[in-house]
Amino acid sequence: MSAPQSTAPVGFRRIGAEHAPLRDQVAENLRLAILEGRLKPGERLIEDRLAEEFGVSRNPIREAIRTLASEGLIEVNARRGAVVTTLTPEEAEELLEVRATLEAANARLAARRRDPGVLQILKDVLARGTEAVEAARIDELPRLNDEFHAHLAQAGRNRVLADLMKTLRERTGPLFRGVGIEAQRDSWSEHAGILRAVIAGDAELASLLAYRHVLNAGLRQGDGGEPSAP
Repeated sequence: MSAPQSTAPVGFRRIGAEHAPLRDQVAENLRLAILEGRLKPGERLIEDRLAEEFGVSRNPIREAIRTLASEGLIEVNARRGAVVTTLTPEEAEELLEVRATLEAANARLAARRRDPGVLQILKDVLARGTEAVEAARIDELPRLNDEFHAHLAQAGRNRVLADLMKTLRERTGPLFRGVGIEAQRDSWSEHAGILRAVIAGDAELASLLAYRHVLNAGLRQGDGGEPSAP
């Protein structure tokens, strides 16, 4: 079966006014479209069509596709061209195992370093996320989840680890779409537990809870329940 082609605009804005190179602007827009589900796994990316939508030549489109291929979000081969990556169950499990291991290592570092400024930001994000869950404002939760994990990575104060975690969050992000409110409630309760352990300086508990947090989301998905975004 051939991969589905992108036949309709997905909300790209025409670019060129920003200071970043065109390839970077295109890559960021495509990345967001994939992570937000506007471009689906297996969907073909047609260079001419994308160039027309973005209002650029094909060259920055090709460069952006190469960038996202290096991140694992796009696959490129001679027969099909460029398509949004589709993960097999085995690949998804392997990615989640690695992500869980890295999140655990980062939480351990965060508990040891306990940066007061970053911890205050995390408390604020947790409060906003918990409030959004209780009010069933589900559309706000993916952004708040990203904020929580980004600041938790910052709390670990290891830039190499933070970069690796960001890449894995993006690669696993498409696994956790269609998030239900009960799964989100569980996820934010787990966020609270991780943060409490970090604030208390309990490195081993923070590490264990962060590891379980990622795997729990995968298990909920694997059991056919509502996936939650770790």
